[in-house]
Amino acid sequence: MPITINLDKVLADREMKSKELAEIIGITTANLSILKSGKAKAVRFSTLEAICKALDCQPGNILEYSTEK
Repeated sequence: MPITINLDKVLADREMKSKELAEIIGITTANLSILKSGKAKAVRFSTLEAICKALDCQPGNILEYSTEK
């Protein structure tokens, strides 16, 4: 898939655990895991906004587009 999820990297940079982020943004750790693994088919803008707010980042820090396979 040409969209790469860099959420693990951003979490590591912020020294935050997935469980902590899930609690802050109000989603289950299972749903956050699906997003982190790139298995999610979509992400709500409200969820993306909450992630960016909690991690003090931009959507481009989390999502990356590449034409490389």
